[in-house]
Amino acid sequence: MITRLDDIINEVKARGKKRLVAAYANDSHTIGATSMAVDLGIIDATLVGDIETIKKVCKEEGIDVEKYTLVQESDEQKAANKAVELINSGAGDILMKGLCSTDKYMRAILNKERGLMPGGKPVLSHITVFEVPTYHKLLITSDVAIIPAPDFAQKVAITNYVINTAKILGITTPKVAIIAATEQMSVGMQACVDGALIATMANRGQIKGALIDGPLAMDVAIDKESADIKKLKGEVAGDADCLVWPNIEAGNVFYKTATKFAKAELAAVVVGAKVPCVLSSRGDSTKTKMYSIALAALSAK
Repeated sequence: MITRLDDIINEVKARGKKRLVAAYANDSHTIGATSMAVDLGIIDATLVGDIETIKKVCKEEGIDVEKYTLVQESDEQKAANKAVELINSGAGDILMKGLCSTDKYMRAILNKERGLMPGGKPVLSHITVFEVPTYHKLLITSDVAIIPAPDFAQKVAITNYVINTAKILGITTPKVAIIAATEQMSVGMQACVDGALIATMANRGQIKGALIDGPLAMDVAIDKESADIKKLKGEVAGDADCLVWPNIEAGNVFYKTATKFAKAELAAVVVGAKVPCVLSSRGDSTKTKMYSIALAALSAK
C-alpha cells in the first residue's frame, strides 16, 4: 500500500513510464515539474507551446530541452486544443495544464467533437491526495476545483472516484466519510441528507468496494478522540481515507488551509475524461505538480 507521495513515484517506476502532453507549456513550473518527472523515469514529455519561449525558459532553468518533444503553437487556446488532439491520436496517456487558463484547458477537454469526454454523461471531478504532517496516512478528497455544488448523482460519482483512487493507491477497502457540518441527521441540511443516502446505498451494495459513513463532521471523520467523545461508532469515524465534500467552498478552503497552515503536500488530477488530466493551481509548487504527474501516471491505463 502507498503511504507517502514519494511511494507513488516508486510504484510508477516499477510499472513503466507513461507519455505526457502539456498544454501551453511556456512556464517554468510546468517545465520544471515535467523535467523532474522525466529525470525520475516516470514519463516521456511532449510540450505544446511557443518553442522559442520554452527554449528560453529551459536555458534559464538549466534544463536540457532535448529531453522533450516540442510542438509549436503560440496561441493559448489552440495549444490546449492541439494537446488534446495529440492525446486522441494516441501520442499521450496523460494531459497536463501548462500556462493556459483553466477555462481554456477545460474547454479543450469538454469539446463535444474533439475533446476527451467518453460517451454517455460522464462526470468530471478533481481528486486530491494529501500528505498532511498531522494525519497518520494519505487523505483522498474531492471535489475542490470543478463542480461548485454537486447534486446527488454527482456526489455518487465523486464517491466512486475517490474509492477508485484509493484502490489505485493500494487501499483494499477504503474508508469514506461524506462530510457535512454535523454528524447528526438534519433534514434541513442537504449535505446531511445526501450523506445518509450515500451511506445507505453502500450498506445495500449499490456502491461497492468501500466502507462509507455519512453524514460526518470533519472532526469525527479524521480524529478518533472526537469520535469517541461524541460516542460515534463505526469503522470510518476517526480513521477516514477519503473525504467527499458537500460543495466546492468546503473543499477548496480545506485544500488551501491544509497546504498553507498545515504544510501539506499533495497530488491532484482530474478524472472522468478518457485520460487523467493534471490541473494544478498556478500557486502550486513545482514539487506539487511533479507529484500530480506521478499520480496521473499511476492512474493512466
